[in-house]
Amino acid sequence: MITYFYWAVVIVVAMAVLFFLSRANQLKAGLIGSLVIFIVGWGAYFFHFQQVFVKHYGGVMSITVPKGQVHLAATWKDDNLWIENYDPSTNTCYFSEYSKGNLLQGKVTIDNCNPLLPGANIRSSSTEPLVGKKE
Repeated sequence: MITYFYWAVVIVVAMAVLFFLSRANQLKAGLIGSLVIFIVGWGAYFFHFQQVFVKHYGGVMSITVPKGQVHLAATWKDDNLWIENYDPSTNTCYFSEYSKGNLLQGKVTIDNCNPLLPGANIRSSSTEPLVGKKE
């Protein structure tokens, strides 16, 4: 909800600048001012406010899981979102950081991850199933 409110405020301010400057016969200045306000609002949202809104105020954010991977978990570290995905074809887990403005993103790769997903074919060194094995 806060995300929609933010964009409504940016658009209303840009339109107000355009309206008042065009009434003063300054249409060119109004268009330039509105464009600057919109670009500054977009940059502020993308590089600062998006994850702050999502984490603290219930904002809106969409992330797509890469093709061929399975989403396992998500967690916050400060204001950065970390996503864990599993790639069953390579048996690898990936922790990917989504930082403000996609700057300084981190990525951690865990080989031979075996997250024990339902239906996963996980076998011990003796090739017997681990699940349901009696000792």
